[in-house]
Amino acid sequence: MHVAASGEDLRAAARLLGVGPAALAPELLDPGARLLVGNGAAAHLRRRWTDEGTTEAVVVHRSTHVTGRAGLLAVAAAWGCSQVRDAGTGRVVEVVAPPADAPLTERFAHLAALAATRVEVAVALARDTGRDVRKDDGSWSMAADEAAHDAAAGTLAPLGVPVLSEERPDPDVPDGEPWIVLDPLDGTGNFRAGLPPWAFSAGLVHRGRPVAGLVVDLSSGRRWAGTVDTGAQRDGVPARVREGSTVVAPSGRTVRVPATAHRVRVTGCTAVDLCLVADGSASAWHDLDRSGTHVHDVAGGLAVLAAAGGVALTDDGALLHLRPDTEELIRFVAAASEQGARDLTAAVLA
Repeated sequence: MHVAASGEDLRAAARLLGVGPAALAPELLDPGARLLVGNGAAAHLRRRWTDEGTTEAVVVHRSTHVTGRAGLLAVAAAWGCSQVRDAGTGRVVEVVAPPADAPLTERFAHLAALAATRVEVAVALARDTGRDVRKDDGSWSMAADEAAHDAAAGTLAPLGVPVLSEERPDPDVPDGEPWIVLDPLDGTGNFRAGLPPWAFSAGLVHRGRPVAGLVVDLSSGRRWAGTVDTGAQRDGVPARVREGSTVVAPSGRTVRVPATAHRVRVTGCTAVDLCLVADGSASAWHDLDRSGTHVHDVAGGLAVLAAAGGVALTDDGALLHLRPDTEELIRFVAAASEQGARDLTAAVLA
């Protein structure tokens, strides 16, 4: 079974479930729902919170018994759910973590999804607690940032990999070893203003290359995930880069429209920006006319971008190599193709 993503999938699911396509169509656009179809079966899932504060994927409508199917359990795991519940029978199936000898990217993907779910709770509980302070650079350090870091770092700790975060001093990372970098709450200014999006971002980096990542728009529930082994997905549906004329850019006092672009979008959340390039909503992102961006802002999104077939080049045209240093500022272009990145660089720096 796979997550429905087309009109053909929708009609097939509706036929198997015995309902009209119009009854299911809105679920294709809802990050809190999944419509699964394939192998002669269909299921309609909703994500919900249990009384214990965990999340579960609830099968609200199905064509046959599907609760324990591998495809459905994989969707629930990527959704950050701890279990699957059949609303009709009450049957509950636990989502099992990958074994200890599974690839690190697979184990990271599982725990990162759970971490994002726990961050959702932590951020909500920390909001409006009055413990927000302004930092020396004028940006805000919020209680929600601290709560998000604690929830995420604790969840990822079993991997035994060094974790870097905007909220903590950098640990030592041995040469050649993998490391994780978090932005527990990217878009803090948006979050404080109540202006979407704001996001959780986590990336796994090995030898300077982002090999697995997860970005969750906490304001809407949208999830982008990707690994070098499995490709990229947006809300469970495969995602690929796409050439185009829309560029996303960081917020700032001025925003230029490069000659290669017809329009520029500014979201105020870098992690989400990079994922919009990864899923084809935009063709490129850059910070070439800014002082630069920190690794914790971009590692998760860059992993999704790479898994979706995109590229990231520095301002001098080299492939971007990430370093375990959250203080360093990096300037680069993320694009659907290497040629697109070079064309945008030339237009911005002209």
